[in-house]
Amino acid sequence: MPRRAPTCALSNLYVNPASVNTLMKTFRTITALLLVIGACLTSRAAYLHAKAELAGILIRRAWNGTIQSGRDQPPWPWADTHPIARLQIPRLHYEEIVLEGATPRTLAFGPARLQSGANFGEPGNLILAGHRTSWFRPLQGIASGDTIQIDWYDPRVRQLRHRTYRVQVIRVAKPQETALLQPTSDDALTLITCYPFGSNPTSPHRFMVRAVPVEAVSGNSTGNDFHPLSSQPRHHGRAYRHSP
Repeated sequence: MPRRAPTCALSNLYVNPASVNTLMKTFRTITALLLVIGACLTSRAAYLHAKAELAGILIRRAWNGTIQSGRDQPPWPWADTHPIARLQIPRLHYEEIVLEGATPRTLAFGPARLQSGANFGEPGNLILAGHRTSWFRPLQGIASGDTIQIDWYDPRVRQLRHRTYRVQVIRVAKPQETALLQPTSDDALTLITCYPFGSNPTSPHRFMVRAVPVEAVSGNSTGNDFHPLSSQPRHHGRAYRHSP
């Protein structure tokens, strides 16, 4: 029998030029959309970073103004909060200005005092809150025995006051476990944030730090061991930044 000539496989690879043009146009459109989305996200990130930097400058300026004038000063005219204290954790090289009233809007700009707790210079449980993704994220490195320093302006004596606390308890708890947030007869400082730290989509627990005045640790507390400081503001670089 005569042998049949093999058919060329390349004859099956014919592609309609119109289909190729359509695919290329679709590819270009998708690429352009991705570039536009990327540019928008980059611009938004840059905007939020610049906004956070400016807010930090204004908050520190308002804090220094409070120290010098003795009056509460909002960081910008429409702000519904004002700086009330400076929080430092020396071992972590941490320093932030504390704002009044731990509302969602205020917490976007810094750690803040829970108004359900004691006030600065008053006996009881002083409670400060901050976001786990920014202001209080450095708390993941805190350890028992660390010192926490707080400066605040006392309008009663018209001067800056200072107190040093020592960390005694570090606890991860469920939201309904609020023992460390209850009022206390003794002076105490409680820091609280969500847990786990970072940008995890969920934060089912709370990370709490309880500290007591160093005078109480040494057994020399008189119940009102607040130390006056110079009214001249101290200038420190911010160790941690945040883009709300």
